[in-house]
Amino acid sequence: MSQEIQEVCQINIGPKQRRKRLNFGLVMLGFGGAGTALSVFPGFSRWLRLALFVPFALAGYGIFQAREKT
Repeated sequence: MSQEIQEVCQINIGPKQRRKRLNFGLVMLGFGGAGTALSVFPGFSRWLRLALFVPFALAGYGIFQAREKT
């Protein structure tokens, strides 16, 4: 006999916090996109391009948290 294992995930944030996290994620996505657009110009350092990881990571973090309601 095999038992089906179900993963239990409880919602721990309300609609207001989800909206806040989604907005934060979208703003960070905008900053990352703007930084990426600026990075094509000459004189933009490789280290600054590497720093673009931060806004994209924060965008993903905020958007996925809002989507998964955690």
